Amino acid sequence: MPSSSASTTDSAKSTTGGVQSLERAFDLLERMADAGGEVGLSELSASSGLPLPTIHRLMRTLVACGYVRQQANRRYALGPRLIRLGESASRLLGTWARPYLARLVEETGETANMALLDGDEIVYVAQVPSKHSMRMFTEVGRRVLPHSTGVGKALLANVPDDEVRALLSRTGMPAATEKTITTADGFLAALAEVRGLGYAVDDNEQEVGVRCLAVSVPNSPTAAAISISGPAGRVTEAATDKIVPVLQQVAAELSQALASQAQA
Repeated sequence: MPSSSASTTDSAKSTTGGVQSLERAFDLLERMADAGGEVGLSELSASSGLPLPTIHRLMRTLVACGYVRQQANRRYALGPRLIRLGESASRLLGTWARPYLARLVEETGETANMALLDGDEIVYVAQVPSKHSMRMFTEVGRRVLPHSTGVGKALLANVPDDEVRALLSRTGMPAATEKTITTADGFLAALAEVRGLGYAVDDNEQEVGVRCLAVSVPNSPTAAAISISGPAGRVTEAATDKIVPVLQQVAAELSQALASQAQA
């Protein structure tokens, strides 16, 4: 006859072979992130379908580990210990992407970047520079607002309009150049164009004299985009027609590589 502890352990296993409590805890963390980082227990119960006592037990454990903290208003927020995990994961994601960015440089001749949407900001996690003496350089770890960048447009193109408006209201839309889009309606129109074209363009909007072409990485475990950037005199309309298919092909291959890493 099995012991009670063995029985409890077996019952905690999910049908996928994992430990059900772990799966539920990570699911709750992801739901918190989707909700903006702060939620109440009743909201988590409604979205997850789990009973309140189960959620309360899991959240108590996450709080004790530092991955969640309880606010003065009794709501729960993502905790600071997640920051270290996120930063390490971003660096690793950039490491995996570098060979694909290097291929972009070889085939387009321009600097290649990878960026993520982190909260309301764009953060660059990898770059491979062009071999041209005149080239673009963006420091890995640099954070920018999404409304003036090609990667920002690519990352927000499939986000619902009301969520994009809310983000823009939080960040503001300061002009980096005379060509920066500075109205929410103008930016939403640009996102509609991105959806139609399948790629995004930053045409002197972040920096005068620089054009950037960007595409999102499909089915990435976290929202990611890759881009090339170079002098407007080289990244012309004619060059765009040649570069975009390469960007899209590399993004698809990177997506497959990330999926295989996730399954490993």
